[in-house]
Amino acid sequence: MRVKAMKYAAWMKLGCGPLLLSGKCGGMNGIVSGAWSVWLAAGLVSFGATPDAAVDFEGPEHAYFESVPRDPFSKFIPDIEQNRLGLDLSGESAYLRGLLKILNVPESSQTLVYSATSLQLANISIRKPRAIYFNEDVYVGHVRGGRIEVISIDPNLGAVFFIFDIPGRAGQSVVVERSGRCMNCHANLSTGKVPGVVIKSVMPGPNNGSLDAFRRDQLGHQVPLAERFGGWHVTGADAFTGHRGNLLGRYVRGTIETSPAKVGQFADLSDYLRATSDILPLLVMEHQAGFSNRLTELVYRWREARGQSAGQALERHVESFVRYALFAEETGLPPGGVQGDADFRRDFVQAGRKDPGGRSLRDFDLRTRLFKYRCSYMIDSGHFRGIPQGLKDLIFARMRRALDVAVPDPLFAYLPAGEKQAIVEILRGTMFARASGG
Repeated sequence: MRVKAMKYAAWMKLGCGPLLLSGKCGGMNGIVSGAWSVWLAAGLVSFGATPDAAVDFEGPEHAYFESVPRDPFSKFIPDIEQNRLGLDLSGESAYLRGLLKILNVPESSQTLVYSATSLQLANISIRKPRAIYFNEDVYVGHVRGGRIEVISIDPNLGAVFFIFDIPGRAGQSVVVERSGRCMNCHANLSTGKVPGVVIKSVMPGPNNGSLDAFRRDQLGHQVPLAERFGGWHVTGADAFTGHRGNLLGRYVRGTIETSPAKVGQFADLSDYLRATSDILPLLVMEHQAGFSNRLTELVYRWREARGQSAGQALERHVESFVRYALFAEETGLPPGGVQGDADFRRDFVQAGRKDPGGRSLRDFDLRTRLFKYRCSYMIDSGHFRGIPQGLKDLIFARMRRALDVAVPDPLFAYLPAGEKQAIVEILRGTMFARASGG
């Protein structure tokens, strides 16, 4: 993508003076100081006024269901339906492995959720958890004996949902259905009422129903770890038990009692691609889903404003988004940090670009926080690159003020000057180098 270099001139000059830059089918509760008030989870903003009206994503201005998607998955649909990708039909795992490779989704991103959710809730249980895999713009879900589900992010529409069968033999065609049945869960308060990714945390009962729910209508890296992972297996964090994962509940005399449900305890995982549901992919998926949903809502609101940047309402949403992108109110990691699956660490870091100094927004910290440089790698995702240029300019203008060392912004005082400088240099050496033709 080539844009006019003058739009990014301020970024290219940095360094010479002031810096310018599912659990069940549940962001940002950041509280900021001064004149700014509370940014509510659904993107409904309190600013001494009534909350903003919800987006009507089905309305004529957005035409979610009538629009032809331009998400990363859609281009593969004709070949998937006619089985022209050469995918292995010898078994479910073989087909799934090949599909993930085509979509550039790493197997190491596997997480396992056993709460009965999705369109295939009858197939999901503690004995048959659903596997979920993801990259920055595509999520793939599969439960043994069931269908494949895909959430693919369109920069204009947000999450687009697909479901299809695995063909049973060579020459058998399939029908990839664009599903509209997901919206009760995937266009709710946690997504800002626009089509998005949902990650819930519940207490599953013995009959697959949910006995309790946590972190209601919240999604993102600000959610306390003590409220996360209910209904999910969590591996790679044996020393950390302060979460809701790896548990089953049951009512005993009116109260919920829990019992362990560790990965492999009830399910035969020999036919899964991996026997892990590592805490690091779970943490990363939570962050990027929160980013993606907030960005989708912002695109819808930008469209409703007809591309006009003026107006407090839109500016407040930009402010909220930038604070999230720069990890305001990120919940800290448990004492001692996390290690994370080595394969996922490798695959995740390799998927990003490095600046001339070898740094990347995908570099992990994992001691007290998720990333070394607190600017989301999703700023260089296909989702972000595909949003309207005018909206990008508005976001970058706010980021320049947030990362300005010469005139510190009190809302971003948690970022030391050295980290701000590093973030700007990484952006200048990666996505802005490409945008200016470098």
